[in-house]
Amino acid sequence: MKNVPRVTVAVDTPQHAGLGSLLDYTHGEPLPPGTLVRVPLGKRELTGVVWHRADGPAATDAQLRPLAEVLDAIAPLPAAWRQLVEFSAGYYQRSVGEVAMSVLPPELRKLGATAVSRRMARLQAPVSAGSAPSPTSLTEEQAGVLDALAEPPEGVPAAERQPTLLHGVTGSGKTEIYLRQAERVLAAGRQALVLVPEINLTPQLEARFAERFPGRVLVSQHSGMTAAQRLKAWLLAHTGKADLVLGTRLAVFVPLPRLGLIVVDEEHDPSFKQQEGARYSARDLAVYRARQENCAVILGSATPSLESWQRVIEGRYRRLVLAGRVGGGTLPHVRIVDMGQLPKQRGAPPVLAPALLQAVTERIERGEQSLLLLNRRGYAPVLHCGACDWKSACPHCSAWRVFHKSDRTLRCHHCAYTERVPKACPDCGNLDIAPIGRGTEKLEEQLGTLLPGARIARIDADSTRLAGALQSQLAAVHAGDVDVLVGTQIVAKGHDFRRITLVAAVNPDGALFASDFRAPERLYSLLMQAAGRAGRDAEQAARSEMWVQTWHPRHTLYAALRTGDFEQFAADQLAERRAAGLPPYTHLALLRAEAKDAAMATAFLHEATRVAAGLPGSDAVTLYPPVPPTLARVAGIERVQMLAESASRPALQRLLAAWLPELHALKARHRSVQRWAVDVDPLAI
Repeated sequence: MKNVPRVTVAVDTPQHAGLGSLLDYTHGEPLPPGTLVRVPLGKRELTGVVWHRADGPAATDAQLRPLAEVLDAIAPLPAAWRQLVEFSAGYYQRSVGEVAMSVLPPELRKLGATAVSRRMARLQAPVSAGSAPSPTSLTEEQAGVLDALAEPPEGVPAAERQPTLLHGVTGSGKTEIYLRQAERVLAAGRQALVLVPEINLTPQLEARFAERFPGRVLVSQHSGMTAAQRLKAWLLAHTGKADLVLGTRLAVFVPLPRLGLIVVDEEHDPSFKQQEGARYSARDLAVYRARQENCAVILGSATPSLESWQRVIEGRYRRLVLAGRVGGGTLPHVRIVDMGQLPKQRGAPPVLAPALLQAVTERIERGEQSLLLLNRRGYAPVLHCGACDWKSACPHCSAWRVFHKSDRTLRCHHCAYTERVPKACPDCGNLDIAPIGRGTEKLEEQLGTLLPGARIARIDADSTRLAGALQSQLAAVHAGDVDVLVGTQIVAKGHDFRRITLVAAVNPDGALFASDFRAPERLYSLLMQAAGRAGRDAEQAARSEMWVQTWHPRHTLYAALRTGDFEQFAADQLAERRAAGLPPYTHLALLRAEAKDAAMATAFLHEATRVAAGLPGSDAVTLYPPVPPTLARVAGIERVQMLAESASRPALQRLLAAWLPELHALKARHRSVQRWAVDVDPLAI
């Protein structure tokens, strides 16, 4: 055994096993790092990646088992990919094996060498058909941005390539910039990676790129694809046959041997942050990957994240501006409606303010479309008994079950627990149980009464559940078969609706006083994105409007929305965060624990605090006491969390790295704790 070469492999090992994610095996000959292999682990056989072992103890030859097989039909994963995985694992405090396996296609993790060889033999690149359309004429601003994005002189080191924040108002032609820059990259024989926040934005962007680049190989990567589709697209990218890759956050890990450009569209969107397993930010990893692979990265947004905005202020990012809409159209005129000043109807405020209802009616008469935004699906958020005060609480979660009138169900949107609507109050037998509040389903019904004869459509997670439903509904809107579109945030971003001239936010106040410090930033972004759906046709832009129905018309957020002054809004928000010691002026990590009993999770976190206090560098990190989150119980599991905060990112990272092995040992003593996880740079606290 002593002369048999030893191979180190990254595998996803169970946390409770007490193993590292880098395990040693024997093989007849050395294998290059990045080689995909199948290895035995206990009674199972898993896929792994040959890795280099930087340090740490290795097993003796007598303890080693041989590799099961080598997936040599696939070229080894490149060093840049392995470096990206290692950085992600280190920064987000996960194991290398977990990150590496989680970002590979699920189908690939199941296949043996023979099956992989068959897939590679059948691999054919789908080439976009047709001829390239005549390029559209550029605005003066677009031409200036493209000049600024021109490739730097050969030999410019990666450290001198600044990420570009493309700050363009909605309808300013950011996508055309992406297309032109991708054209440059492809002409140079390199590949382009374009990230979008939502699955539903991928098909329309893919169609746009396919039309512009006939004869090129374009693939997608997102969770809505079948396992076979994802594997094929991944293999085309890894082998260099794909020229363009479009995808959601998981696409940031797709290996691309000729990468020349990364685009992150709507870079502010929270969907770029993974919420399970390795909780990475695809936007931040895109910036890291671009620097690592010496390629350009463009972060595009009409409402940049405050983290990116702060990096512009610090001079770490360069900002390029598209302040005007293509065609010279103006942004919608913002009208704030004070709901407190309107007369009530049967003791309740009107569904739509009379002036707004009149404006929608006028649009219908002119053959134009209106979009009504209500970011709450279902018919009503809760059912209520007026006799005994019973409410439709979920028995498994600290949340209400939502009333869905279409199928007469009460449905929890967190654990999916569903029951038929009771005929009477379960507690007192009262027959008069009524819905409280309003969701998109109820708004659609109310509009049908207010606007008889109008063609009303609803787009939300319920109406688009079936395959192809979203595409068919969007096609109806684009074809002019819809007069009024009711929707959640699904329809508020990225869509190019040419006939919409009015957008109304029906009840956006819920986010104004949320405990999440990022809530104002998200609401401002959502409303600005929604407003951008109106007046995208330059001929109609002058009469486009954005209405906001609110009980707090003097709130500073709405004042900023009315003026459209993002810079002032960002300055105000950053000043508040600086005063409160919040990101981007401080750095955070959350330690979450889950158990059947909240006391058990709390005890785990208290002991974790005592352990952390004895670690080197703990004096540079503040640890706050454990508290339950806003949604404390999900699917019968209680959740408790504690916050770690530091003014120094390296100091926080050093403590987390030293803390993690102790937490693994601590979990073995707290068997009642079902799960625990560290979330670095959490979206909400």
